Order: sequence, then C-alpha cells, then structure tokens
Amino acid sequence: MTLTLFPIRLFFAAFLMLLAWPFAFIASMGSDEQELEKPLSWWRKIVDILLKAIMRMMWLAGGFHWINVKGRRALPTEAAILTVAPHSSYFDAIPVTMTFASIVMKAECKDIPVWGTLIRYIRPVFVSRSDQDSRKKTVEEIKKRAQSDGKWPQIMIFPEGTCTNRSCLITFKPGAFIPGVPVQPVLLRYPNQLDTVTWTWQGPGALEILWLTLCQFHNSVEIEFLPVYTPSEEERKNPVLYANNVRRIMAEALGVSVTDYTFEDCRLALSEGQLRLPSDTCLLEFAKLVRSLGLKPETLEDDLDKYTTSAMKMKKEKIDLKEFSAYLEFPVSHTLESMFALFDENEDGVIDIREFVIALSVVCKPSKTLETLQLAFQLYQSEKGTITEQDLFNILKTAMGVSQVNVTHLFRAVDEEEKGEITYNDFYRFVEFHPFFAESYIFVDEMEAESDFQTSSRSAPNGICTDFSPVNTEDKNKPLQKKVN
Repeated sequence: MTLTLFPIRLFFAAFLMLLAWPFAFIASMGSDEQELEKPLSWWRKIVDILLKAIMRMMWLAGGFHWINVKGRRALPTEAAILTVAPHSSYFDAIPVTMTFASIVMKAECKDIPVWGTLIRYIRPVFVSRSDQDSRKKTVEEIKKRAQSDGKWPQIMIFPEGTCTNRSCLITFKPGAFIPGVPVQPVLLRYPNQLDTVTWTWQGPGALEILWLTLCQFHNSVEIEFLPVYTPSEEERKNPVLYANNVRRIMAEALGVSVTDYTFEDCRLALSEGQLRLPSDTCLLEFAKLVRSLGLKPETLEDDLDKYTTSAMKMKKEKIDLKEFSAYLEFPVSHTLESMFALFDENEDGVIDIREFVIALSVVCKPSKTLETLQLAFQLYQSEKGTITEQDLFNILKTAMGVSQVNVTHLFRAVDEEEKGEITYNDFYRFVEFHPFFAESYIFVDEMEAESDFQTSSRSAPNGICTDFSPVNTEDKNKPLQKKVN
C-alpha cells in the first residue's frame, strides 16, 4: 500500500485541499463581525456548499468512504456550543469540515500555509500563548458568541483540551460551560480493526499516523449527536459541575469510564527531570485536589511564591487544619480536609507546611527538579545553610510523593567529608557529575526489578498486558493513601 495506494491518496488529498484554498481565501477577504448580523449572502452560501463538498471529497480520498452520522445536529438557536469527545486525533477535523462550526485553537495555526486560510474561513476563536490574558479573552469571546442568539456560527469545542487514546474521558475544561447556555454533546468513534488514527503525547507521530491511515483500504468514523443538554440554575453558576455532568452523560453513551486526571497530570507523571516520579506517587492525587480547591494553573507560580514566603517566616512550626485554611486563604471544606490529610502522616492533626510547598512546586514545575530541590533546601536549611540526612529524607519523599525512600547512599555520596550535613552547593556539584543520580542512588532496587521484568517479558506470549498504570474510575469510597509524608 505504501507503493501503490498511499501516493495516490496523498496526491488527491493535497490537490483537493489546494482546490479549496482560493474559495476560502476570497470568501475571507474583507469580512468582519458586522456581516454576521446579516443573513448569509447567496454567493457565500454557494462557497459554503462548494467547500463542504471539496472537504468531503478530501476525506473520501483518504479512505473515509462513508461517515456514519447518528442523531440530529441542533440549530444554533437551540445549542450555540457543540462539545465533542473523545478527542484523539487530527482526523477529528472531520466533523468540523462537515459543519463548518467555529473552533477554539492556537493562534499560530492561522499562519499554516493553505490550511490556515481554511481555518480562518470558519471564524475560529484563537488562543495566543504569548498573551498572558489570552485565556480570559478566549472565555469572553466564547461567551459573546454563545449568547448571540444564533448570529454567530456554532462553536465546536473539544473540552478535554488534548488528545487521548479514547479509553476514558479525562477532566473537561470549563471554557465551553462558563457561558451557561445549552450545549449539544457530540460523540466520535473510530470502529476500525486497526487503530491508526490515535495521536497522543506517546506513540506514533503525526506523519506516521497519516501514512498508516492512508495505507488502510477503508477507515470508519462515526459521529453521534446526543440530545441538547440544558443546564440547571446550579450548573449555570458552577461551570465545573456543568462540565462533569455533561462528561458523565457522554461517557455513559460511549461505554467508557471517566477519570479526574488531566493532561497536566500526565505531564507531571511523565516529567523528565532529574527526579522522576515513581508509579505509586501520591502527587497526582495532590494535583487533583489543588485544582478542586480552585488554585488556577495560570496563577500557580505566583501562588507558589506567596506560599513560600509565608512558609519561610513560619520556619519549622507545624499547623493545624484551621491554620492551614488561613495560610491558603480558603475556607475549610471537604477538599481542604482531604489535602490536609495527605500531609498528616501521624494523624495527630498537624502538618509541616514546608511539605505542602515542596509538593506544590513539583506540581507547578514538574520538569524543573533542581529548582524544587533548591527551594526545599532553603526551607529546611539551618542558619549555617546546611541540611541533615533526615532533612533530605523529608525533602525527597515529599518531592516524589511516597511514604518511604532510601536516601542514605545518596547523602553519603554527597557528604564526601562525612560532616553529617550538606549544603545545596554540595548537592548541585554532585548532580553536575551525576545527572542521573536518582537511578544510581535512589531507584537502584526498582531499576533492577524493571530490568528483570523486561528480561522475563521477552518470552511472554503475545496479548499479555504489561501496562500496570492505574485507571481511576471514580471510586469515591477508596481512602486517600497517605504517601506524601
């Protein structure tokens, strides 16, 4: 297929995209917001029909011979926002080209040759990474369009915010639900014998997925429009609740579970700093509680600076739940109690606030291990600027989110003069010569176990699952594991 079908399909798909470009370019010239206040002109309707036909031919050339559509797409006056899930591939653009609904996407995409013109034609909501206020502006723009009584085109949003492998629905971002207007859930399925479309942060890259998909004789895709979901008064006031309820309905229709983890949690778990997180870390649970508490990702670094300054003043003092509430400036709640319990190792009702700051630093900057360790040294060091082996133990077990960690070999390796105490400069010089110190001094037993497992698994028969990653299916009765301490 690489020598026969692939080049033919690639040629026709590229030709049809180039054919669509001049129509989209001409239709986009000189357009402004006022045009949306008026009915579409006759020539614009013709361009819409032509572009939809060309895009459908492009997908046909790519092997998507027919697209199975279930349910009825709501009118813009019935549902201004279409929430699509699961999001797993750039082939999820199929429903976009079928409906020409506006989408939310990175501002950089409008500069992509040819494709950028087609994107601009559907009047997307652009998000700029360089603009600090971009998130707020995006929400306001979505709000304005959603509350325009159908004057703007429908907005199609992928609320997961990233591509997943479709095995579950991750946490929905609240942007689509903040306006508090009715939304129509839309389901995507790819019922193919071989999965060649999934594009996540691990696995085949974009070009390999394109090659594998175009080499398949036929590719199936199903789009299902569920009934419009009208929010209650409580859901209008609470976008997170609204998002969770819509996600639950979509998960039930898909027959998959839900997980409260997000893409940021995956970045945390897979971070490639000098100190990787073990599989049984409790910091993923901590990260969920941070979000539930209302600490926003865009302000997390500023919050960390504020909490660090307060912790420096408190030194080694331990605090109770009421003082923890005052420290965070959040009222006592179930979420706050759960977070407090993660650090209450002895269950004596007090915690060391320094451990909270270290854990927050890891969540805030998962790949910047040395920055977190430098901060931890500042929190634990004596007046001489040194820490003991016990201090290092407290720092590393908190930074990794586990209950036990062996730091004796590491401490002795850093403490060459056997003073019984080390400084951050001593530790930094050691790391310069031993960048993989965690594998050599902390995870020695684990690395040997993994090596033995990989050796034994080479002879395992095909079909045996060797992925032991936990899947959260929202078991609310499962007690919190006190591993941070």
